[in-house]
Amino acid sequence: MTDSRPLPPWRFCVAPMLDWTDRHCRFFLRQISRRALLYTEMVTTGALLHGDRARHLDFDPTERPLALQLGGAEPRDLAACARMAEDWGYDEVNLNVGCPSDRVQNGAFGACLMATPERVAECVAAMRAATRLPVTVKHRIGIDEQDSEADLERFVTTVAAAGCTRFIVHARKAWLQGLSPRENRDVPPLDYGRVHRLKAAHPELDIVINGGLTDLDAAAAQLAHVDGVMLGRAVYHDPYLLAEVDRRFFADAHPVPDRHAVVLAMRPYIERQLARGVPLTAITRHMLGLFRGQPGARHWRRVLTEMARRPGADWSVVAAALPPRPAEPEVPEAAHG
Repeated sequence: MTDSRPLPPWRFCVAPMLDWTDRHCRFFLRQISRRALLYTEMVTTGALLHGDRARHLDFDPTERPLALQLGGAEPRDLAACARMAEDWGYDEVNLNVGCPSDRVQNGAFGACLMATPERVAECVAAMRAATRLPVTVKHRIGIDEQDSEADLERFVTTVAAAGCTRFIVHARKAWLQGLSPRENRDVPPLDYGRVHRLKAAHPELDIVINGGLTDLDAAAAQLAHVDGVMLGRAVYHDPYLLAEVDRRFFADAHPVPDRHAVVLAMRPYIERQLARGVPLTAITRHMLGLFRGQPGARHWRRVLTEMARRPGADWSVVAAALPPRPAEPEVPEAAHG
């Protein structure tokens, strides 16, 4: 008997990326894939508790399924923010235990929390008590010298005991000293095997793998070992990669819009945002890679880069940047009898 349950959205995810996966980016990506799970940029608990909540939390309903990623280490604060996530209509709340930046370390959260799995468990327990949303954790396979398989096992089992059942695992360790956040995305070697073994040891947990995946073939191959995949920079720089995601990862055969249709679908959104005072470049900067590898891609990028930042830039800039639509192949006339 086959399993007729729908495939979960976290089977294919787009990673939270600071300064990139803002609400304009997510709305744009949603025009290409209806099913992939999208994540916000990491939002700190302090920004939500003491700042402009609406600016950080508002989103268009079209963006769902959507997860809010939080950065923080105080259980009470994280619980309050998890409650906000539910009130705002998010589908998941995720705790960042993977970011290695100095700013995050100074706040004693992010990847440095891997050194204190009991603290992460306290945070997860508090968040779960505050919301009905799934509470998930995104983390590395290790940090600094604390990077053995036993260390990873201890971290996951400790946090799972607090009720977390889904872990998004970036398959690189993080060096908290000596490497920049950018270098931490590339320099430590990938170890997919460690993530695969983690899943094999814990069939009761949902494991999503992240790190170094650059195409859909590589991502699909991972599903032989784990429950879901997460891509980040590959999707941001080549967003039309998402065009095949719904069919390949969710067995959803709905028609996929071509690149030109994606741009035209953005027009009402762009015009609404411009009317609210949002500069055009805040939206179009996320669209630069849409025509990657296609005729006219350079023109598209150049026009948007140079003209979208000018005062008063509007939809006409996008229209001027749009490459000509490829000619349809001629269909020979039927032979007359």
